Amino acid sequence: MAVNFSELLEALEFVSSGGSGENTAYLCKETGKIYWHSDWADDLEELPDDVEDSEQYIPVPDKRELDLGKPLVLTFARHHLPDDYDKVREIFSRAGAYARFKDLLEHRGAVDRWYDFEQKATEEAFKTWCADNDIEVSR
Repeated sequence: MAVNFSELLEALEFVSSGGSGENTAYLCKETGKIYWHSDWADDLEELPDDVEDSEQYIPVPDKRELDLGKPLVLTFARHHLPDDYDKVREIFSRAGAYARFKDLLEHRGAVDRWYDFEQKATEEAFKTWCADNDIEVSR
């Protein structure tokens, strides 16, 4: 069964939007249905009882599990902001890094380049994750 790639990307964003473990999503490999859960929302559908014990369900990863956090930022800086690479490394050595990174991007006029780079890298990493987990995707 093919799973809609856009829906899977939405689930990835959802899982990545909260703190560690606050938001989860599971893909049923048999039906292609995505089950969503959040510690902060009561209006989501109940998870199946066997979601964590069955090979039928696979948890949608967080972006950090796909190396789409700090490693991606450093790759972007190395290629698109080489004069600021050391500054970006310093920014990501402390808490609150993304806000400071976005400020730097704004000062350098590189916000759109970053978002394009991040989107392409996210899609490629997620396509690889899908292939590694035998998940057929459709657009």
